[in-house]
Amino acid sequence: MDKDALAAFLRSRREQLRPEDVGLPRGSRRRTPGLRREEVAQLAHISTDHYSRLEQARGRHPSRQVLLGIARALRLSDQERVHLFSLAGELDHAPGRQPTRDVAPSTAALLDRLADMPALVVDNTCQVIAWNPLAAALFEDFSALRPPDRNILRRIFLGAGGEPGQGRGAVYGVTDPERFMTSAVSYLRLATTRYPDSAELHSLIAELLAGSADFTRLWNSQELRIEHHARQVFHHPRVGPIELTFDILTLPDRDQQLMLYTADPDSPAYRTLQLLKVIGTQRMDARA
Repeated sequence: MDKDALAAFLRSRREQLRPEDVGLPRGSRRRTPGLRREEVAQLAHISTDHYSRLEQARGRHPSRQVLLGIARALRLSDQERVHLFSLAGELDHAPGRQPTRDVAPSTAALLDRLADMPALVVDNTCQVIAWNPLAAALFEDFSALRPPDRNILRRIFLGAGGEPGQGRGAVYGVTDPERFMTSAVSYLRLATTRYPDSAELHSLIAELLAGSADFTRLWNSQELRIEHHARQVFHHPRVGPIELTFDILTLPDRDQQLMLYTADPDSPAYRTLQLLKVIGTQRMDARA
């Protein structure tokens, strides 16, 4: 159980809720942002003292029933509820467990067959560990980077990637950098609960906190938002704007994510991908 991280997460979620969100009157003398602690405790059907101690990192280990009550009271999403249980030590994490960067042969073979769509594999620290030529053409030539520099978080927040003058988080030409940044930080937040003993992970977080005000803001917000299916527009420096659908598939045996970017057949985006395939594969390497 990570008492400090659990306390910070509970405070941030409570402060994000308005009384009217949970059917309570706002009143005229409210000074606390969001809900009061006693209101969360009432909604969760636990004592105010028990909840307050959890927020102050002084509480005893909460039961699953208490956690479920708190999750309902704070209107947590499925992802946030899993994160809450993980912070409270209710998910099974083997001591000393580390992120794995070995790509299964079947996954590598799949990347080879996905010739008409950008596809890449990332671990839970947002490290790009495998890709196909079209992903390299869309994003960047990962083979030209040192392995530590293939981390998407470093590319976003430390200014290691993107076109000059794009501004914060605009790496890879994404048109909605805030959503892109929030999702990347959310993956990292989940990784800290899965690999609490990873020195590499803690070093990465310290590096990002020291080097990026945007990362610090998002990290301290405790926001958790991961999209597994959505639309993303890229402004590619060689082929212009291209709108793609992305899907993120979990590879549970390796704790990795397969990211696929697709376009409807015969659509302008599909034709742009075909052009990108022609002009990009001559200089791209398909292996990590």
